[in-house]
Amino acid sequence: MIRKAGTVYGLILGLISIFGAFLFEGGTVKALFLLAPIVVVFGGTFAVTIIGFGFEKFKNVWKLVRLAYFPHNYDLEKLIDSIIMMSIKSRREGLLALDKELKKIEYMFPKKLISYAIDGTDAESIENFAWLEMKAMKERHDSNISIFTKMGGYAPTMGILGTVMALIITLANAGSEPNILIRNISSAFIATMWGVFSANLFWFPIADRLKKCHLEEKNMMEISLEGVLALQNGEIPSLVRARLNSILPQSNQKNVLIAVS
Repeated sequence: MIRKAGTVYGLILGLISIFGAFLFEGGTVKALFLLAPIVVVFGGTFAVTIIGFGFEKFKNVWKLVRLAYFPHNYDLEKLIDSIIMMSIKSRREGLLALDKELKKIEYMFPKKLISYAIDGTDAESIENFAWLEMKAMKERHDSNISIFTKMGGYAPTMGILGTVMALIITLANAGSEPNILIRNISSAFIATMWGVFSANLFWFPIADRLKKCHLEEKNMMEISLEGVLALQNGEIPSLVRARLNSILPQSNQKNVLIAVS
């Protein structure tokens, strides 16, 4: 929960820092939130994204934004503990005894692997299935991440386009009231500001968050695969824990010895 809140707090801090500094230096809210530059930057960015990725893919953007800011956190230490308990039970009673333990596993991927092991699937087939699913997961995640990295590239370009358009209109009206021209010139650069702002505070950070979500899910799948293969081989639980702990970040690793009777 703290990690999720930290992402939102970071966004709020960025908004306060950037807009707050602008207002502190004498800028006005009205000058920032001009409709035309915002439409050009965001409308143009969305339009190019739809052209490049298709509307069906674009429809998932808002779901991915929500996932980035409120991701599903995998409790890897709890998963390891469950696998170790299953390891102890399988050494005593055999793999078939694990059928009743499946409901204690929270995530679908390890459930599938353990059920395959219980059904007698050989280790090589389980490993091939796992790597195939991990590959498909990576391709799916890379595709989602690329949407936001592209949007981060499109947005500043759209901002420059909006600025050029505004300057053309300003120069076309040259000779009118000087104060109006000066105000129009200052307003023209608002589009560039929104383009750079949206890229660096919205789109690129969302891409980075999705990369982090991918790594966490990848760690869960790797731990699941290693744990199930160890269950099949009937390895000593203490060695299984040591192997699975090695996949965790260094700060989360535990040095626990399991006593097996």
